[in-house]
Amino acid sequence: MKNKLHLLFATLVALSVGCSKKEAGTPLQSLDGKKTSISALGSPVGDVVGKVTVGYQGWFAANGDGSPINAWWHWTQNWGASPSSTNNGIKSWPDVRDYSSTYQTAWANLNNGSPAKLFSSFTDQTVNTHFLWMQQNGIDAAALQRFNPNGTEGPVRDAITAKVKTAAETYGRKFYIMYDVSGWTNMQSEVKSDWTNKMSAYTSSSAYARQNGKPVVCIWGFGFNDNNHTWSAAVCLDVINWFKNQGCYVIGGVPTHWRTESDDSRPGFLATYSALNMISPWMVGRIGNVNDVDNFYTNVNTPDEAYCNNHGIDYQPCVLPGDLQEHQRAHGDFMWRQFYNMVRVGAQGIYISMFDEYNEGNQIAKTAESSGFIPAGSNFVTLDEDGVACSADYYLRLTGDGGKMLKGQIGLTATRPTQPIVGGGTGAPIGQTITLKSSNNLYVCSENATQAMNANRTAVGPWEQFVVVNAGNGKIALQNGGKYVSSENGTQAITCNRAAIGGWEQFDWINNGDGTISLKGNNGKFVSSESGTQSMTCTHTTAGATEKFRVNQ
Repeated sequence: MKNKLHLLFATLVALSVGCSKKEAGTPLQSLDGKKTSISALGSPVGDVVGKVTVGYQGWFAANGDGSPINAWWHWTQNWGASPSSTNNGIKSWPDVRDYSSTYQTAWANLNNGSPAKLFSSFTDQTVNTHFLWMQQNGIDAAALQRFNPNGTEGPVRDAITAKVKTAAETYGRKFYIMYDVSGWTNMQSEVKSDWTNKMSAYTSSSAYARQNGKPVVCIWGFGFNDNNHTWSAAVCLDVINWFKNQGCYVIGGVPTHWRTESDDSRPGFLATYSALNMISPWMVGRIGNVNDVDNFYTNVNTPDEAYCNNHGIDYQPCVLPGDLQEHQRAHGDFMWRQFYNMVRVGAQGIYISMFDEYNEGNQIAKTAESSGFIPAGSNFVTLDEDGVACSADYYLRLTGDGGKMLKGQIGLTATRPTQPIVGGGTGAPIGQTITLKSSNNLYVCSENATQAMNANRTAVGPWEQFVVVNAGNGKIALQNGGKYVSSENGTQAITCNRAAIGGWEQFDWINNGDGTISLKGNNGKFVSSESGTQSMTCTHTTAGATEKFRVNQ
């Protein structure tokens, strides 16, 4: 795993080399508000230039998911045993409410009462959901990580590659193969064979990324100065040139200090790095706060971009959300500063590290947003760790806005435009106990979970009082007697008999501006009192009188 390379540097590299930027037609905004002539030079916009790419691991599996590995792949230390507090391989807990298939673990139930379940990357709906999130948030491409496929993990990696292709085609995203060659002993020959015999076939897909008319392939790990990446510069150059001779546009995931051939880079590799079409230096473990980001902008990113511009190489720096467990995220300000700096430095593209890296806590995919969504008794840090509530999808939305800034769809700004929480849940009295009075001047009743709910009570008793619960993603749930109200997805009358919060138990809380509120289910329909003449439903497409309620009146 790349986390074995997450070195902490006591000092930063010295100030830049003497390469100067070429003049640009459109100046960008600098930190002090003055104009600068730095611009993006290089290849024309394609599937990676001018685009945001996410690193996609796709390496989670579960017992019983039908995968060739049939193990708790990457969720645990011991893949043969269920995930638990004593067998844990992740640093962040995922939000799994969007998955239709999840797998029971040995963790305690979540603090909101839901069972502690996890997803499998082998499940089609999981991969489809991930690419749907990419589509919804304007993420252009996924770099599918491919480790040495010749061991026991090879069959499951092959299968997930096919699933990624299908999902990318379905949701209009691009993907490309990113070989992580860490620890791959016979890499020089085997990576060529794998491309020739298996992976090159994917380039015929309409979703396979192309740049300058060529299929994109990335090789991550050349030149790192450790025992997991021991090949000579000549061996690495041979592999790069081989892929270029196959007609590929080759990206290199390289050490942070590639240009100076120092610290995490082996010496004597600059000519090898310079043979790449695009350079993507690794940043995880190098920065942890905004000051680090600005120091790297001055001392590393600016001279890196200058070198690339002067040598005809495209530059794709990493942007990371931060290690959540290490409290680096600062509710998005850390990540946004990186977007700002990389756009103003003139980067040709941006690589997000990573999409689904729950093992290292650097994921942007949906994540537990508060203590209610992690196993009871666990120490997982949640998105609200610094006191600012953030929806589970916040870092997906933040990435979407960063992409807009890269593409010039919004102006260059050091001020983060993304709100931690959006949606109808804003303004809901989270944590409070409320009553709901319908337009017939009668109270909504839970019926103590014994039958469908009604709005026909003249007085308030225990069954007419509901706790407003934060259900995540700007939505709320209503709880009475330890059970949650369910919309029943509009297929039958509303009940209050659920032990945990799922999709049907989530509602938008809508302030109508007239002293009333409405509730919208995840089926897009409004909750109706039906004027107390029949059981309540969640089937109405508009909010009329019977879909409006007064709170605590």
